[in-house]
Amino acid sequence: MRKFFLCFFYIQFSLVFSQENLNQVSKISLEEAILNRWEFYPDRVEDLKWNNKLDFYSFRIDTTIYLFKKNDSKKNKFKLFNEITLNELNQSLSKSINKDTLERIPSIKWLDERTFKFQHKSSIYHVNIKDSLYTNLVLEFPNDAKNTDYNFNQNTLAYTIGSDLYIANTDNQKVKINPSKNEKNITYGQAVHRYEFGIYKGTFWSPLGNKMAFYRKDENKVDNYPVISVIDTTSTIENIKYPMSGDNSHYVQIGIFDINKKNIIYLNTGSNTDHYLTNICWDPSEEFIYVALLNRDQDFLKLNKYDANSGELIKTLFTESDEKYIQPLNPMIFLSDDQFLWRSERDGYDHFYLYNNKGKMLQKLTDGTIVVKDYIGTKDNEIFFSAFSSDGLDVNLYSYSISDKTQQKITNKFPGYHYLQISPSGNFFIDEFSNLKTPGIQQIIDNVGNSIAVINESNDPFTNYKSADIELFQLQSEDGNFLNCRLVKPKNFNRNKKYPVLIYVYNGPMVQLITNSWRSNTPLWMDYLADQDFLIFTIDGRGSENRGRDFEQIIYNQLGEIEMKDQILGYNYLNSLEYVDSKKVAIYGWSYGGYMATNMLLNHPNKFTCAVAGGPVIDWSFYEIMYTERYMNTPQQNSEGYYNSSLLNHVDNLEDPLLLIHGLEDDVVVLHHTLAFLKECINQNKKVDFFVYPGHAHNVYGKDRLHLMDKIIDYIIEKTKD
Repeated sequence: MRKFFLCFFYIQFSLVFSQENLNQVSKISLEEAILNRWEFYPDRVEDLKWNNKLDFYSFRIDTTIYLFKKNDSKKNKFKLFNEITLNELNQSLSKSINKDTLERIPSIKWLDERTFKFQHKSSIYHVNIKDSLYTNLVLEFPNDAKNTDYNFNQNTLAYTIGSDLYIANTDNQKVKINPSKNEKNITYGQAVHRYEFGIYKGTFWSPLGNKMAFYRKDENKVDNYPVISVIDTTSTIENIKYPMSGDNSHYVQIGIFDINKKNIIYLNTGSNTDHYLTNICWDPSEEFIYVALLNRDQDFLKLNKYDANSGELIKTLFTESDEKYIQPLNPMIFLSDDQFLWRSERDGYDHFYLYNNKGKMLQKLTDGTIVVKDYIGTKDNEIFFSAFSSDGLDVNLYSYSISDKTQQKITNKFPGYHYLQISPSGNFFIDEFSNLKTPGIQQIIDNVGNSIAVINESNDPFTNYKSADIELFQLQSEDGNFLNCRLVKPKNFNRNKKYPVLIYVYNGPMVQLITNSWRSNTPLWMDYLADQDFLIFTIDGRGSENRGRDFEQIIYNQLGEIEMKDQILGYNYLNSLEYVDSKKVAIYGWSYGGYMATNMLLNHPNKFTCAVAGGPVIDWSFYEIMYTERYMNTPQQNSEGYYNSSLLNHVDNLEDPLLLIHGLEDDVVVLHHTLAFLKECINQNKKVDFFVYPGHAHNVYGKDRLHLMDKIIDYIIEKTKD
């Protein structure tokens, strides 16, 4: 058994990597920054979570799971009461089923006060911990199964193989949900609408597990797009379905499978099929199911209640509209059989609203310029939630009393970015937080914010390394908004020197680059570049996430325009600094950031030394329907906006070095974007650099990422040389 020091339930663990032979001022190599970056993550205990019935928590270190429960003799204290080692778990496996041994402790999920489950390869196991360990093989599924969704109440598993959906049970019997054959371009049980609107899966078990809702997607009207793969000495082409803005979309239905009756019904969602079905939620009784139906223009939403037995519409509980767009990301949350929470930005910020099951709004709950992040839980008449601070940098825990109509911030004592889990009683929280200068603290706090037990306080993984200095500050935009900025400086920064600068950009909706978390999310390759005597600057301009509806919606129908103003604000700030070499400012971004990097170079010639654009959007009419039409409408509705935002119409301004990079198999921003730009550069005799990564999709991962970042950094350094 691993020995560790335990004093007043404070546990301090050594770093996950050895630094014994390192010099005090070792530099981080690019290979370390890319391929071994996890070695520079703060140390932490893994798989930290509450039991789902009682107030005890568990976590994993190396080959042991530790369990802590409340100490009844000491108020609000926790004590170690059990340890489960890898060896004990393997012995339990061999006694009960004689299966393969585990090489490491798996991630577990508590099912009740004495049982947890884990998955190993293509099997699901239950482990009872009451006396001695007893492990039971619950069910097995095929090795090629994907989108697995386990139903504990009935011990059944939904999964997909190819386009088909199956359910397996403990008797190793399986049911194919779509029994018909040869359905071309139709898939079951997978995420739809290209993962927009908060959709991340395609199956939804009812509360008691007797029924399962699932998505059926018909892509027969969607155009094909060829994706090329290079295999040894030949190439293959796979046609994917890619709905470009203004074109035909796919047709989605929601089916319900009754595992007892073995029958399927489909919800009657209306004759107009060109809409989005999202935020699926079951009624606690299992008799009804709720769906947010959003029109294709994404400016009008209906929350519909359906009969789960017949599929017929019972009632539209309420509607919601916006002159620009609505973005439903979260299903309703039932607090009781007849009351639920709904999240909306209708008043400018993401807040909770309390409704009854007839669709009557009872009260607006949360308030202020904070933006709700996650629902954490409920105790009595009080809800707990996390929310972004008004500047978007911190995430804090809040409570709201429904009866008293009062809102309180709980994590006042610990400024930073918090991840939270509520205990079954609602009296305690697992709080994992960090801030710019704090690598991380994992602790238990009570429901007024007092620290009860420190589980782990991370060491600084850069103690023996020459890491960069990171500053956070704000600049004010033309309309008075304060924009968050991050500046990465060399460790040996000298303000009497002149430094070249890289502006790292994204600035698109649904993304935030800068937070008050450990090192402010700074990628480790920036430390390497700072070591080459560079400054790296980032600004989260208007249009980025977690600053409220109006802050994001300002870019509506004119993508790229407002964002450029805010990036130029940052550019001008940099040029005002005495230690910045204004003749050596490069810009780099990926995806929306690639669009912005190219956009800046074309619309502000001779300001930037060079630009690197990875996987860039070039023309929004080539991008997917769901995302693009939210912010730009269709090309038919907003021809001027599409024309102005298309980089193809600004190629004549290209004066500075530009490196375009694209994954050959990119199915998000398809290669057509970059190829169209290259063709226009050829037409106008404009020189441009281009590199493609075979075998990679929208980004470059694995060992090839070292090659990617080496190429990007070499290009930037080369173009900014004297």
